[in-house]
Amino acid sequence: MRQPAPLRLALLVGVAGASAVLLGAFGAHALRGVLDARGLDLWRTAVDYHVWHALALALAVALGRGRGARVATAAFAAGIVLFSGSLYALALGAPRWVGIVTPFGGLAFVAGWLALGWALRPRHE
Repeated sequence: MRQPAPLRLALLVGVAGASAVLLGAFGAHALRGVLDARGLDLWRTAVDYHVWHALALALAVALGRGRGARVATAAFAAGIVLFSGSLYALALGAPRWVGIVTPFGGLAFVAGWLALGWALRPRHE
């Protein structure tokens, strides 16, 4: 399997982290008074998971060795898009059926953590 270029992975981490901060600020300032309490709660949940998994993505990319790290990188990136992305969309008024995507993002996060744990295992035990 061909490895993604390190620069692309570094940019992926940067975009994931920066977009989490920007979307958090957007929700706190621009959406206050626009979204109802449910919408703001969805937005906050999306940002919380986005930030934490941007950090996990950075760890997976920095680890950079083996299949576990590659799977974790892909899973965390997919989870951010599917889980947080669907919650952002729902908060902004997307049709309810968009919520069917959210659990797939959650499963991607779980897969990412399992793969990261595998990648971090001691090699000589």
